[in-house]
Amino acid sequence: MRLTRYFLPVLKENPSEAQIVSHRLMLRAGMIKQASSGIYSWLPLGFKVLRKIEDIVHEEQARAGHIAIQMPTIQSADLWRESGRYDDYGEEMLRIKDRHGRDMLFTPTAEELVTDIFRAHVSSYKDLPLTLYQIQWKFRDEIRPRFGIMRGREFYMKDGYNFDISKEAALHAYNRHLVSYLRTYERMGLQAIPMRADSGPIGGDNTHEFLVLAETGESEVFYDSAVTDLRFGDREIDYADVAQCAGVLEEFTSRYARTDETHDEALFNGVPEERRRVARGIEVGQIFYFGTKYSEAMGATVQNADGKPVPVHMGSHGIGVSRLLGAIIEANHDDNGIIWPEGVTPFHCGIINLKQGDEAADGACEALYSALTAAGLEPLYDDRKERAGGKFATMDLIGLPWRITVGPRGLKNGVVELTSRRTGISEEMTPEAAVARVVEIYVPHLAAGRAG
Repeated sequence: MRLTRYFLPVLKENPSEAQIVSHRLMLRAGMIKQASSGIYSWLPLGFKVLRKIEDIVHEEQARAGHIAIQMPTIQSADLWRESGRYDDYGEEMLRIKDRHGRDMLFTPTAEELVTDIFRAHVSSYKDLPLTLYQIQWKFRDEIRPRFGIMRGREFYMKDGYNFDISKEAALHAYNRHLVSYLRTYERMGLQAIPMRADSGPIGGDNTHEFLVLAETGESEVFYDSAVTDLRFGDREIDYADVAQCAGVLEEFTSRYARTDETHDEALFNGVPEERRRVARGIEVGQIFYFGTKYSEAMGATVQNADGKPVPVHMGSHGIGVSRLLGAIIEANHDDNGIIWPEGVTPFHCGIINLKQGDEAADGACEALYSALTAAGLEPLYDDRKERAGGKFATMDLIGLPWRITVGPRGLKNGVVELTSRRTGISEEMTPEAAVARVVEIYVPHLAAGRAG
């Protein structure tokens, strides 16, 4: 993409309404614009990152054997009355009436709707296990929306639902989701710690939240610092292997890590003092096992091997796709702007022309742009007739991981400058070597996407 042909409404000053880093930088980088309280329009740069995050979520869900569907944002209140949650959910639910006076709602979650789909089409244990998921807009009428997309009213979320014949099988689905989430977050350059949490209005006894440590987090968290040494890495996982998935869960949840709702001071004091940590965290996902709560209430049964109808065991599993974008910025920024991890960057590499209109510089930039594009990458070429300082400030603000700077002086020596946004280190090399280096950096990320 050439910047002269892109819509990137960056701001030079910090917006006064932005209280946290991610909100401030998303507004300054022209990623979002507030439409009303807690509701945002996603502008091209923000929408592009949102789609990158969504793609990773889809790829890892497919890797785990889960099946994508799409459910409506508006649901009938009748289903929620069936489950008993319509009156229990509280004022966060936006309740509306259609023109015929029927009670409807803007979906905050979809356990009832997906259970209705299941009971209409699945009747035998032979069709299990089954996990269905969607990525869809949700609405929760926060009393005090704040922090931009981090605590908005409208948000983009992956919500998945497993159906199993027994508790044992459903707990394997729980473990499988935990493993797939760990891989998902690592591909985005995040370390999300699974923490024992409260189930809230979803219900159930087993639940873990995934939290990214950040000073602006809404949750107080207590954890053993040894948990932050764990990485999922490049290990290969057979998601059908019950023991392997259970082993990963045990590895990542055996150390103390809890939110304030489930914190146990006595257990925490059993952690060596030098490893006890109290911090704040941003919730970016949660998994639940709630057994037959919804299937019994809504008559979602299958025939078991003996031909008897039994309620299915269920769980639900959410990832805050739009919230993740804010969490990534909170964990990856400096005073100059965003620093995108390679896995979610909107453009793979920036190209800065220090002397627009110079024949040699223009030609070199065009050649770099073509070479990177031909290699399957998306470069952003700043071809504006702007001062060099302004171009560097824009690139630092929007946070592309790598930048190639082209100027007449370097070209006389046959070199361009390749700069890492994260470290600030620059190297001079030939244009061909710069392209090869950037392509090499992104090979693992491109391969991970194809594998998904």
